[in-house]
Amino acid sequence: MRKIFSSAVLLFAVVSNAFSQDSTKAAKNDIDPSKPTNLYTQVNMNLEYQSGKVQNLYGIRFNVQYAINPDNLFLIELPFLNNDRTSKFGIGDMRVRYYNAIKRNITKSFIAIAPFADISMPTGSYKNGLGTSSWSLAGGVVFGFLISKKLSLFPGINYVHITKPGTDLIPASNKFASNGVGFQFNASYVINKQTFLFVNPLPTFLNTNGSWKSFWAAEFNLNRIIKPNKFKMNLSWNPNFTTDVNTFRLGGTFFLSTVKDA
Repeated sequence: MRKIFSSAVLLFAVVSNAFSQDSTKAAKNDIDPSKPTNLYTQVNMNLEYQSGKVQNLYGIRFNVQYAINPDNLFLIELPFLNNDRTSKFGIGDMRVRYYNAIKRNITKSFIAIAPFADISMPTGSYKNGLGTSSWSLAGGVVFGFLISKKLSLFPGINYVHITKPGTDLIPASNKFASNGVGFQFNASYVINKQTFLFVNPLPTFLNTNGSWKSFWAAEFNLNRIIKPNKFKMNLSWNPNFTTDVNTFRLGGTFFLSTVKDA
């Protein structure tokens, strides 16, 4: 796992440096992807590796985001993964998300209020180790705060409902739905005009069959703008400390929207 992560870091640095030779300085009208409440039409493609206790998955994850306007965005995410335990390749669970930035620039430091709805669909095969066989439904709101020119905070809260597993491979007596609440504490730090970092703790608290359990996860996402308004690269580590699953992604984003954020 360390070798794979080290190789990804090296590849990110080499490719980023190669492309950045042609980069131009950021202009005032450039879009700003360092703030997640800025909504742009974009296509993301990531190489992915998930390391777990009993199985590992690797493949490619596509993420397409369509901004109807600067305040409304739809997201569709679809992974294609291989499971080394089952030796099966196929589609994983699909995700659909909707954002609505209902308020911006409330004050100089309070920059956004953005409700969202998030659905994960059990499109992946549970038998092949590619899906959960459960629907996950979440609804909540994200707030944006500008702390300084370099640091922005985007805390959020959401209600979570996870349906009973649909697979016949789990006995009916062991199938339960879960309900609870999730939090995010996303911090965006601008390192320079081309590079920014997201650090996002993600605690979730779920009630399953009358018993509460906490899940502790996080996202660390390093981004580098290669061509302003056109293309960036990203390298991320998404650990789930509760389930002991680590996900690594290396990818790129093509921006198709040139509308500046509101």
